[in-house]
Amino acid sequence: MKNASLLLTAFLIMAGTFYLPAQDKLFTTSDYLNRELYPKSITNLAWRGDLDVFTYVEKNVLFQKSAAKPETMDTIMTLETLNALLTGAKQEEIGRFPAINWIDFNRFYFTDQAKIFRYDFRDSTLTKANEYDENGENVTLDETNLRVAYTIENNLFVAIGGQTIQVSDEKNSGVVYGQVPSRNEFGINAGAYWSPGGKFLAFYKTDQTEVADYPLVDIDDRIAQAAPMKYPMAGTKSQKVKLGIFNPDLNEVIYLQTEGPENQYITSVSWDPSGEFMYAGILNRDQNHLEMNKYDAKTGKFVSTLFEEKNERYVEPMSGLIFLENDATKFIWQSRRDGWNHLYLYENDGKLLKQITSGAWDVTDFSGFDPDEKSVYFHATKDSPLERHLYKAELKSGKTEKITVGAGVHNANPAKSGNFFIDAFSSLEMARAYYLLDKNGERLAVLKEDINPYKDYKLGEMNIFSIKADDSLTDLYCRLIKPADFDPSKKYPVMIYVYGGPHAQMITKSWTGGAGFWLNYLAQQGYVVFTLDNRGSANRGFEFESIIHRQCGEKEMADQMTGVKYLKSLGYVDSTRIGIDGWSYGGFLTISMMLRNPGVFKAGCAGGPVIDWKWYEVMYGERYMDTPMQNPDGYEKSSLINYVGDLDGKLLIIHGTNDNTVVWQNSLTFLDECINQGKQVDYFVYPGADHNMRGKARVHLFDKISGYFNDYLK
Repeated sequence: MKNASLLLTAFLIMAGTFYLPAQDKLFTTSDYLNRELYPKSITNLAWRGDLDVFTYVEKNVLFQKSAAKPETMDTIMTLETLNALLTGAKQEEIGRFPAINWIDFNRFYFTDQAKIFRYDFRDSTLTKANEYDENGENVTLDETNLRVAYTIENNLFVAIGGQTIQVSDEKNSGVVYGQVPSRNEFGINAGAYWSPGGKFLAFYKTDQTEVADYPLVDIDDRIAQAAPMKYPMAGTKSQKVKLGIFNPDLNEVIYLQTEGPENQYITSVSWDPSGEFMYAGILNRDQNHLEMNKYDAKTGKFVSTLFEEKNERYVEPMSGLIFLENDATKFIWQSRRDGWNHLYLYENDGKLLKQITSGAWDVTDFSGFDPDEKSVYFHATKDSPLERHLYKAELKSGKTEKITVGAGVHNANPAKSGNFFIDAFSSLEMARAYYLLDKNGERLAVLKEDINPYKDYKLGEMNIFSIKADDSLTDLYCRLIKPADFDPSKKYPVMIYVYGGPHAQMITKSWTGGAGFWLNYLAQQGYVVFTLDNRGSANRGFEFESIIHRQCGEKEMADQMTGVKYLKSLGYVDSTRIGIDGWSYGGFLTISMMLRNPGVFKAGCAGGPVIDWKWYEVMYGERYMDTPMQNPDGYEKSSLINYVGDLDGKLLIIHGTNDNTVVWQNSLTFLDECINQGKQVDYFVYPGADHNMRGKARVHLFDKISGYFNDYLK
C-alpha cells in the first residue's frame, strides 16, 4: 500500500477543486429542461458599430451603455415602438424584440419570417430591405446591402431588394448548389460567400451522383417512406466539388479553375478585400497536402499558388485568410505546421513575412486587430490547456501579452477602438459572468454575474487533476465528482463518461469543470463520476491529437485504462462495480474498452457508436484512418465486430434510427454478430431520431441510461 500511495502521489497533480455546499434538493432528469438551471446570459449583447457603446435586449427593450460610463443606461427602442413602425409599413407585428445586427452605429437589421428589415436612427425609419422564399434554407446574408443567398432543395437562389434570381436550375438531385460540402469538415460552415460589398457570390457546386444513396426511412406516414441521403463511406466514391462565382448584375456564373483529382476538397474560401480575387485551399483526398491558390474572380483563372502545407498524417485547414483592413496586401493564416495552431503573417503574393505567435500552446480563435493594425487579438491555451484567455501580439515583434485575468474560460469581444472588451467568463466558481474591461484587462464594470444556478441543490465535490499516460511523460487531465453525501468509509460504484475523439475537450476550468447537468445528476445518484481527456482529444497540439492516425482506439483506450488504474487505487471505489458511458466516438470507445478489457467493466452504455470505421463517412474517417485499402490492418484491429466473443458484462446500445452521422448499420451489424455468437446485449432505438436526442427525448435518454446503471451497478 505504501508503494501504491507513492505512485498515486506521483500521478496526482491537483489543478483545481470545485465544491458546492450541500443543500437539500436533488435533480430529476426532467430538470434538464428547466432553463432556470442554466447560467444566465445577456441577450443580443453587441458593440454598436465602431462606437465604444454596447447594446443588449432586456424585457423587450433595446438598451445601450457607454463603455466610458457603464453606470448609465439608455433606452433606444422598445418592442412597442418597433411594432408601431412595422404596422405603419403594413407588416405584421412581432411577439418579442428580435435579434438585431448592427450594420454601423446608425443602422441595424433583423429578420422575421424571411423578411429583412433595416432601421436607421438618422431619420427613425424602418424599411423592408429584402425578402426571400420562406422555404429557403442555407441562408447567407450580405450585411452591406442585405442581399440574400439561399437554397431550395438542390438549387441556389439570390434575393435582391425582394426580387428573386434563380442561380441554378439543376434537375439532377445529385448535383447540389450553395450547400455545405464535406459534411461541415475543415471549418466549412457555409455553402455560399458574398464578396465585400455584396457584388459577387461565391458558392459550392457539389456533384454527388457517384455517391451511394444511403437508406433512411421516414415513419411519419401511414406507409413509411424511403428518405435516402448521400453518404460517402471511407474508401468509396466521394463527391466532386467546384467553386462558382455568380454576378447578379450580369446574371452570369463562372467557375474557378480548380482542376485536379476528382475527389479533392476545396477549403478556406476567402475573398480578397477588393473583390477582384478569390483564395481557396485545394486539399487532396488523402488530406496530407494543401495548396493555397489565388484565382481571378472575374474569369476564374488560376493566378498562383501562395504556399503549400504537407504532413505525413494529415493537414486540416480550419479557417480562411484574414486580411488587414488598412493594408489589403497582407493577411493572417492559421496553421499547425510547427505542431501547434499559430498565426502567420503573409503578403498576398504568398511571401511569408513572419510567424506571429509561437510556443507549446494553441491559438483557439482569432479575435481581431487593434485600430492601427499593429497588433492582433486572439484566444489561446497559453496559460493552460484547461483555460482560455485573450492575448494581444504585436505583428512586428511578436511580443505577446495576456489581457484577461482570472483562472477560467474567457471569451472577450473587443470594441472596434480596441479600448474596451466585453468578457464572457466562466470558471469553477462562477457559472457565467459578463465584465467590461479596459484595454489593459482591468475590470471596469460587472454587467452580469450568475454565480451558481445549482445553489439550492445537493452536489458532490468535484476535482480536476492530471495523471501521467503510460508513456510516463504526457499529462492527462481528469475530472472526478464524488457522490453527494460522500462517506470515505464506503465503497462506491463508478461511472466513467468518455468521448475521447478529435475536436472535443471534456474538461476545462469552466463552470462544473465542463461536466454540466447530466454528470452531476449521476453523482447525486451515488456514483463516482470520472472523465479523462485522452490523447486524440483537442487543444493539446497536433501530436497529442493526431497520434490516433491509422489506429483509432489504441492510444485512447490505453489512456482511459490508465484512468481506470487510478480509480482502482482509491479506497472509496468499488473496483467490481465500474461502468462506462459514451456517445458517438465515446460509444466506439465504450464498446472497445468493454470488449478488449474483459472483466473490468460490469456495465456499459454506448450511444450512436462507430463499430467499424469502414462504415463511417469519407472526410472524417479517411483523415484519421486513411482508406480501408490503404490501412487494412488498422481497420481490422479497430473493428469491434472482431471482439464480440470477448463481451463480458452488461452492455446497452442506443441508436437513432435515422442517424445521419453514425449510420444505424453500425450497431445493427454488431447486434447480428452478437446473435451469431450467442452474446446477449440490451438495445434501444429512438424512432426517427438522428445523431442526437433533444428535448423530451433527451430526458428519456437520461432515464434510460441511469436506470440501466442503477440496475447493474448498484
